Amino acid sequence: MSPAPLTASEENYLKALHALTEWENDPVTTGNIAAQLGVAPASATSMVSKLAGKNLLIHPPYGAISFTEAGRLAALSVVRRHRLIETFLLKELDYGWDEVHEEAEQLEHTVSPRFIEALAARLGHPAADPHGDPIPGPDGAMVMPPAVRLDRFYAAGSPSQAIISRISDEDPAFLRLCTDLGISPGSTIELPHPELSIFDTTMLWVLAVPTDA
Repeated sequence: MSPAPLTASEENYLKALHALTEWENDPVTTGNIAAQLGVAPASATSMVSKLAGKNLLIHPPYGAISFTEAGRLAALSVVRRHRLIETFLLKELDYGWDEVHEEAEQLEHTVSPRFIEALAARLGHPAADPHGDPIPGPDGAMVMPPAVRLDRFYAAGSPSQAIISRISDEDPAFLRLCTDLGISPGSTIELPHPELSIFDTTMLWVLAVPTDA
């Protein structure tokens, strides 16, 4: 018997845990998930317990929350839908990259697997979304670039340039600033960048510029 479909709320919780662990290695608590989703801690605790009961999450007493394999694949399915929809909205419907996240948040729970695979084919099976986040394959496979958050990249030395790999999509205003500054995935920026604040550097992930052999 196939498992019952997940509700939109359940999918959002799985996606929230993925968002908190995709680029960071810090342990995740119910408080972290509550803050990520803007819900009360008690609500997060209740849903995490429910998802653990469905064998999608592991939450030992006083321990960090993690995925089961089934939960990881379910989360990646939602992420795949979200990022393909974002890409479609930008490339085919002329949305701005600061507008696609909220729209995809609504649509990701309503589309069928057939629609998503047709969308992927129409887009040429893109490897990343408009913000540089990798798009999982239909089997959950995903290649993470060896990108480093810009503030940490600074701390690792005194680089003069970096290649933008990923831009957080949490703040549409920051995405508009990046547009004004000509910053996008794949672009090269000079360092230190005179128009990026210390907080801004926590919203950008970069790669080192290759050196000539």
